[in-house]
Amino acid sequence: MPRRKFPSAALLLLPTGLWMLVFLLTPLLILFVYSLGSRDPLGRVVLGFNFVNYTRFFSMPYFWTLGRSMILAGATTLTCLFLGTSFAIWLAFKVPKKRQQFFMTLLVAPLWTSFLLRIYAWMTILRPAGILTSIFETLHWHNPPVLLYTPYAVLLGMVYNYLPYMILPIYAAMEKLDVRLLEAAADLGSTPLRSLFKITIPLSSRGLVAGCVMVFVPALGDYVTPDLLGGAKTMFVGNLIQNQFLVVRDWPYGCAVSTILILIVSVFVWIYLKFGETEAAAA
Repeated sequence: MPRRKFPSAALLLLPTGLWMLVFLLTPLLILFVYSLGSRDPLGRVVLGFNFVNYTRFFSMPYFWTLGRSMILAGATTLTCLFLGTSFAIWLAFKVPKKRQQFFMTLLVAPLWTSFLLRIYAWMTILRPAGILTSIFETLHWHNPPVLLYTPYAVLLGMVYNYLPYMILPIYAAMEKLDVRLLEAAADLGSTPLRSLFKITIPLSSRGLVAGCVMVFVPALGDYVTPDLLGGAKTMFVGNLIQNQFLVVRDWPYGCAVSTILILIVSVFVWIYLKFGETEAAAA
């Protein structure tokens, strides 16, 4: 019986390559071409070849938006890393196997609703006449602080929305950890804290790095949460891009800022692929 011939690898990858070309590379190319143009008095795009939009972004008033966005994304990532690692350790090592699925369902349940709906729910909770203020008044706390439209509300909303993306990869890594290693370390006199930093975290580094990337990348470009929970008082890079496309109608400049943001995100992803995977494999 003649052996069956299979198509070559290039033919198998052709549909994926066409998909990437049409829906990824082509839009990125259009974005870059528009970023080199300018805007006429009517707001229409005039194609050209200059880097004025890029130099304009790196001037001080606009460049600070990127700095604020990176600080906010970094604070969100660090907060999610601490809370996510703590929850993943408790879920992987303290909760019985039969009940872990229940807690995982509770964790991902908010993701079944709209991102925007969850933000509006927090606005209802944090507003001056909201649920949180009512709780403070019940506890006889006079003149309670109003958190809505403050940086604390923005950080709270971003941590709430992105925390599951940190917990899931960390839990997946810790669930595969051999508990006998921790038991052997305890028999040799290691404290729980020392075992955490010497065994648990190094062997779960792949999940930790993946969680940080999954939180930092979308948090860097988020504009809905700062706009609604922060009252649009502070300009972040996501809000800057949104304003250029929908309010100012300066598409070339919006494309330039978007291209810069894509390059920054690509650098972080490359660092993860270059160093995160290597360190995880070595561990």
